[in-house]
Amino acid sequence: MIKNDFGRLYIGVSENPNSRLLDHNANLGAQFTKGKAKFKIVFLEKHESLARAREREIQIKKWRRDKKEILIDKFSSGLPTLPAEQ
Repeated sequence: MIKNDFGRLYIGVSENPNSRLLDHNANLGAQFTKGKAKFKIVFLEKHESLARAREREIQIKKWRRDKKEILIDKFSSGLPTLPAEQ
């Protein structure tokens, strides 16, 4: 998950998050991020497969903003972010 200075969130999946962030900030990423303020990584999880990562992406995208912010806070504090069953 990336966030810009205006608080806009973008959620996606990538095998190389740092490279993907550079793409977004160079206006080579998703249409949503083009022409907006520079983004930074605020949340990151590693999954055993692309399919599992996509499932988690879809799950998080359905959440309300406040729940996403709690996840970001946990990540920035070094707390676990994955549900217990994973």
